Order: sequence, then C-alpha cells, then structure tokens
Amino acid sequence: MSISFETIRTGKKYCLRNFGEEFRFEVLDIQADGDFKVKDLLTLEVYHINDLIRYGKGKDYSLYEIR
Repeated sequence: MSISFETIRTGKKYCLRNFGEEFRFEVLDIQADGDFKVKDLLTLEVYHINDLIRYGKGKDYSLYEIR
C-alpha cells in the first residue's frame, strides 16, 4: 500500500519504486520547502528525495515504510 509524502517521518525507513527503479532510504531531515534529506540504505549516499522524483511519477510509483 503506497503512502503519501505527508506521512514521512524523520528516522523511519522507506522504499520508493519509480520508473522501474527501487530506492531504500532512511529520512535524515525534513526541510521547510517540503524536501527530505535521505540516506540510501545500500550505498549510504546522502541526497534529497526531489532527486528521485525529478522526472515525475511513473505508472509503477509506490512509496511504503519498511522495518
């Protein structure tokens, strides 16, 4: 079941699928402009969630919390 960006919380882990790619990340910070600073759980790279959805949402878009 896909969730919305309004339910994302700092310190929680999520999985985002979009355009055939899957990203697993932990939310580090919620910024005032609605963007999220996240850490990739596989590469440990830090980036912003807007980088993942820059080109829109594909037919396979889903976002859900992982434990």
